[in-house]
Amino acid sequence: MENKVKVCVENLNVHYGEKQALFDVCMDINQNEITALIGPSGCGKSTFLRCLNRMNDVIDICKVEGSIKIDGQNIYDKDIQVEKLRERVGMVFQKPNPFPKSIFENVAYGPRIHGLAKDKTELEEIVHTSLKKAAIFDEVKDRLDETGTSLSGGQQQRLCIARAISVNPDVILMDEPCSALDPIATAKIEALMEDLKKEYTIIIVTHSMQQAARVSKKTGFFHLGNLIEVNDTETIFSTPANDKTLDYVTGRFG
Repeated sequence: MENKVKVCVENLNVHYGEKQALFDVCMDINQNEITALIGPSGCGKSTFLRCLNRMNDVIDICKVEGSIKIDGQNIYDKDIQVEKLRERVGMVFQKPNPFPKSIFENVAYGPRIHGLAKDKTELEEIVHTSLKKAAIFDEVKDRLDETGTSLSGGQQQRLCIARAISVNPDVILMDEPCSALDPIATAKIEALMEDLKKEYTIIIVTHSMQQAARVSKKTGFFHLGNLIEVNDTETIFSTPANDKTLDYVTGRFG
């Protein structure tokens, strides 16, 4: 189990029209670990994250070259079904974005459209399990028919995590999942990530270096579309190989 590569990225180049956003990025992401992506705004972290579930496909001018393999299969192969891919690679965004539906329906939606439950009992079970895994079940179990938007920000984000895991993904992408949250809600999400990595491979983009240092096993540092360095988090923050990384983590620029 230890150090099995889950996601292998090779020679990834991304263009938005004339502008190149990522340059020749190569990176291995291990299974059942949390990998953090850090770097100044606009350095390509979120673009990279969005390549991993082909979210960039929805942008007309976006062109992706190179290969991204999950469990050895290139997700940009012609015969890959993007819907199936997004089932396997869940996404949690910066701003909690629950559907304007009940708490129950927010989580039931994915399993229902993907046909993962054969009846109502099974669907209920998936919803309850997902809410439990996202550490929010106890707070919402008596109000599952209230709207998801009635919850606090931190609860909404955990609801979105429950929604992401309800379809049994392998990988969970988190794009600055705590930047809109207060420190207490952030601590809950971080504790939750620690728990979730037992079952999932987690890749998190974060502006907070403290957060990267607290939660991740490996960290990749991006700058101006280049992956400058990727290594064990401890090494990146104590003895990075590249001066740019050192300048960034010590706060000299960024």
